[in-house]
Amino acid sequence: MRPHDNRAWFLVLPALTLLGLVGALPLLAVINYGFHDIFTLQDVYWVGPQWFADILGSDRFLASLGRSLLFSTLALSIQVPLGIGVALLLLSYGRRAVWGLMLVALPLVVPWNMIPMFWLGLIQPETGLLGPGLAAVGFDWKFTGWHTWVLILVVDTWHWLGLVVVLAYAGLSAIPPAYAQAAAIDGASRWAVFRFIQLPKIAGALAIVFLLRFVDSFMIYTEAFAINAGGPSNATRFLTLELGEEIKGFSYGQAAARATLYFLIVLAVVWAFVAATREREG
Repeated sequence: MRPHDNRAWFLVLPALTLLGLVGALPLLAVINYGFHDIFTLQDVYWVGPQWFADILGSDRFLASLGRSLLFSTLALSIQVPLGIGVALLLLSYGRRAVWGLMLVALPLVVPWNMIPMFWLGLIQPETGLLGPGLAAVGFDWKFTGWHTWVLILVVDTWHWLGLVVVLAYAGLSAIPPAYAQAAAIDGASRWAVFRFIQLPKIAGALAIVFLLRFVDSFMIYTEAFAINAGGPSNATRFLTLELGEEIKGFSYGQAAARATLYFLIVLAVVWAFVAATREREG
């Protein structure tokens, strides 16, 4: 056998160096600060795992974790099937599908901090375009918890549905026409074509969608904070809002410990998902 050539590593060395500077070093700094009590950059005192123990032993942390996991589950359950459905619909339009893709992808370029403001303007009872209709049916997002959940899910779906549609459409459009022709000859139903041809062929794209959307939905902050600041009665108090409060309160050591725990939670979920995907493929 010919010896393995490792010269290709030199080609990725600049990228690895850059990732180390902007990713690994800040992460190590945050982990280190999680074991300290920080008053100023000069007043840093070792406290060991105290912050981690306090956070993990807090009922509020467990409640926020449950809400964040539930929100991610609901967001994925809504956005992935809906995105696949829209992609299938656009696929039937041929070349005209590009206009639909541009339309659904438009919210992706809207700045994050503008999205909740845009929707809050739409649902204002007096001046919003949707406000009078929602008020007529009793929609109260300020004081009714599940109404606030519905609003945040709608806003998040409006924002990120385009990502699911674009990736699903890319996977669907890459399937060779010979598969559809063979299915038509065999008399396969539309559901059978989707179940046994299209869905397996876009599994790789959907895996990316699940990972990206889970990480982003699990770390949702801007929408939840701007819409109701975790209310009403902490109904939308997600993990990120706890972290934001500690940062604003200058509790940097505790905030660093909390950020480290969030990173480990996301890492564990991603690892479990990748392991399950590889086992299924094997």
